[in-house]
Amino acid sequence: MISRNDILETLNTWLSPDNFQDYCPNGLQVEGTAQVKTLISGVTASQELIDAAVAADADMLLVHHGYFWKGEDQRVVGIKRNRIHTLLTHNINLVAYHLPLDDHPEHGNNRQLAQVLGIQHARPLDGLVWQGELAKPLTVAELSEHLAATLGRVPLHVGRGADKISTLGWCTGAAQGYISKAQQAGLDAFISGEISEPTTHFAREAGIHYFAAGHHATERYGVRSLGEALAAHFGLAHRFIDCDNPV
Repeated sequence: MISRNDILETLNTWLSPDNFQDYCPNGLQVEGTAQVKTLISGVTASQELIDAAVAADADMLLVHHGYFWKGEDQRVVGIKRNRIHTLLTHNINLVAYHLPLDDHPEHGNNRQLAQVLGIQHARPLDGLVWQGELAKPLTVAELSEHLAATLGRVPLHVGRGADKISTLGWCTGAAQGYISKAQQAGLDAFISGEISEPTTHFAREAGIHYFAAGHHATERYGVRSLGEALAAHFGLAHRFIDCDNPV
């Protein structure tokens, strides 16, 4: 058994949440047992994931998308009440890291997505946006097939540009607005999780390929990597649970 506070201290040292102006609190969001033996990680603290953590007899649930987002209803009612009630009833700690996990150079979503996709020379471009190169140039169809086979989601492609794609920019999740950074850097394509209406027009008019590969699909890998590292560091039992989400 490991002290919850020791785990939190280590996570805060690794991720430096105080360096970010985020949309939610990072770190411990719901307090559970003071001692931790079993850790479950997952993307979003949905009721499905919480129930799976209960079934796994977890002491701590580590997620990328937790609670208490800026601008949301502050009342603990309805779905939020049910989720928090389940956590408290079973004495499970909920720990969430949002932007600090996106940004982390080793366990971050952008770094981990690059590793999964086999992107070479992955490195930060500007803020949360990363850049890199494909091992060999690919057509739009070939890159779409690679994304679908690797991430389990058929991506939506819009835009126009190079016949063969060699250089990429990317930022996981709802980062479609960063496409301009990739275009300004002269990259062939930009990948993120979601797409919005203006993205299509920008990609077409700016001459850059855009791939919406799924918010959930692109953000599976950071929290899994962080959970594995934490389990190895403390000798915790750990399991990543992927609750399917097509978005």
